[in-house]
Amino acid sequence: MTRDISDSDLAGYLEEALTADEMTRIEEALRRDRALHDRLLLTHSRRDSGVHTLGEIWRRHRLTCPSREQLGSFLLGVLPEAHAAYVTFHLETIGCRYCQSNLADLKQQPSDATTARRRKYFQSSAGHLRQS
Repeated sequence: MTRDISDSDLAGYLEEALTADEMTRIEEALRRDRALHDRLLLTHSRRDSGVHTLGEIWRRHRLTCPSREQLGSFLLGVLPEAHAAYVTFHLETIGCRYCQSNLADLKQQPSDATTARRRKYFQSSAGHLRQS
């Protein structure tokens, strides 16, 4: 079981860049296997000492992640078809938890138009409110 966990998987675990199922699988293996735990410590110390692989650099800087602006455009449905397909792949197939969280945050925020409309309604009704 632990032999199929690569150093790249451990780096992804440290960066929390894996799917929830993969994170759980690695965490359970780490609890049972001291050698795997030692490999994780080595990966962590190597990463922090400045020794990086190309994959680690891509993961750490999230080079494959769409920007927050691109995620907003994705929500509005205004991205070009190919780019929207990539964002969908990144969110659903890759399961990037960082981007999923970012997208959920964007969904919770009211748009500028909604905020402006609420302000307009409030201003137009301010003179009609009773004072107690």
